[in-house]
Amino acid sequence: MGRHSHTAVTRPRSVPKVLGLTLLGALLPGIGLIVGGRRKIGAFVLTITLGLAGLGAYVGLTRREEVLTAAVDPSWLLTTSVTMAAIALLWIIVIVASHRSLRPATGRAGGRAIGATFVGVLCFAIAAPTAFAVQTVLAQRTLVQDVFVAQGESKSATRPKTVNVKDPWEDKPRLNLLLLGGDDAPSREGVRTDTVIVASIDTRTGNTSLISMPRQLTFMPFPKDSPLYKKYPNGFGKEGLSLEGRLEWMLTAMYQNIPDAHPGILGPSDNEGADVLKQSVGEATGLKIDYYLQVNLTGFPELVNALGGITVNVNERVAMGGVSSAHIPPKEWIEPGPKQHLDGRHALWFARGRYNADDDQRQIRQRCTIKAMVDAADPATLVTKYQAIAKAGQHLLRTDIPQELLPALVQLALKVKSGTVANINLDVSKLKMKYLHPDYEGMREAIEKALEQPAPPATPPGKTPPKTTKPPSDTKTTPPPTQDLVDACAYQPEGDQPS
Repeated sequence: MGRHSHTAVTRPRSVPKVLGLTLLGALLPGIGLIVGGRRKIGAFVLTITLGLAGLGAYVGLTRREEVLTAAVDPSWLLTTSVTMAAIALLWIIVIVASHRSLRPATGRAGGRAIGATFVGVLCFAIAAPTAFAVQTVLAQRTLVQDVFVAQGESKSATRPKTVNVKDPWEDKPRLNLLLLGGDDAPSREGVRTDTVIVASIDTRTGNTSLISMPRQLTFMPFPKDSPLYKKYPNGFGKEGLSLEGRLEWMLTAMYQNIPDAHPGILGPSDNEGADVLKQSVGEATGLKIDYYLQVNLTGFPELVNALGGITVNVNERVAMGGVSSAHIPPKEWIEPGPKQHLDGRHALWFARGRYNADDDQRQIRQRCTIKAMVDAADPATLVTKYQAIAKAGQHLLRTDIPQELLPALVQLALKVKSGTVANINLDVSKLKMKYLHPDYEGMREAIEKALEQPAPPATPPGKTPPKTTKPPSDTKTTPPPTQDLVDACAYQPEGDQPS
């Protein structure tokens, strides 16, 4: 009887049962070791597994902001990548050890081969996603280190000298960022900043106001305490120039021409053109520009493609090429239509196409492009395509935002994501924006008044903004100082568009 009982206990497990227990031991490390007779080590591994799972759930549910903050800390990113690789290696060791303790010592060669293959598949299922995750974390670390330089390791003539790491927004109700877009391609001589936008962010609510500066502005002013004010007391410009001559004195040319004419005039700088524009645009708008973010538009399609494209409403035909002044029509067009999904090449032309379009139309499209990119950067896209996004970012971005400020910016970005994004309308005719002497005092007053107003209510997701009634053609109307971009970027059928 005793011999019969002993035989029942030590009866070899079948191959399907061994494989099933091995799988269970892979899904819940420690179980396979316990069943295989290695109870103490199995219980220890199981306890560690459950502890790590509980810790991960707790952090994911209650410490989301801390996780996002760690995602912009190079040292934490390196530690995270090493930790993930170590956990994966230990996990694989546990899977192998569990299978060895579960399989019969005298099993047949065929069963051993099946078991070894199955274990190999399980190990690959652990190693492959871990390698992807480690590469993604390291790509983020490289992006942070390459684009955002520490405060003491870069040169800037205009950014704040110190950063209050503990509470950067303590005495700063608004953060003003200068967004620049230019073509610094090898085939082009010099850089023109065709896109100049100020993003003024309420640091308490995240509500953001966008101010687009027409690229044809002349006599851009400088603060009286700037060395450039002595060079251009009446603003950057010259009287009596032809239209062709004025091109070199417009806002679009300042990035290149002022540093060429007065190198080093503002002090040591890693990007003199950006420092020049921060001072001048700040004086023109009446805002203290804190930092800049510059986008190389030749690399813009790469970023859009990395995001999987963007979706926009196209309210008018947008030219892909063409030269209005030379009456050379474009060969391609982006046709009107709602919710059009654009790849990188078409997105760039949607933002920049200028044939038979004025600056106001282009500025609206550029702001809608920014909004579409924010919308495209959803968590699923970031997780699955982040390596490509990070690589594109390295080729695309320049900034004087220091690494030390990134944790606070992450928290602010969460507010921006859930806040409103509005456009500050500048009455071009009233401010004389298209003439030689724009009314910068009027511009400052208009911006100040708009920022004092409460933000327009955000349109709930999935709902169409209410249509506004078109006024009679003989009635002159003034656009509201601020306008929710959800409304500005909504699709308007041809019959509803202004004539």
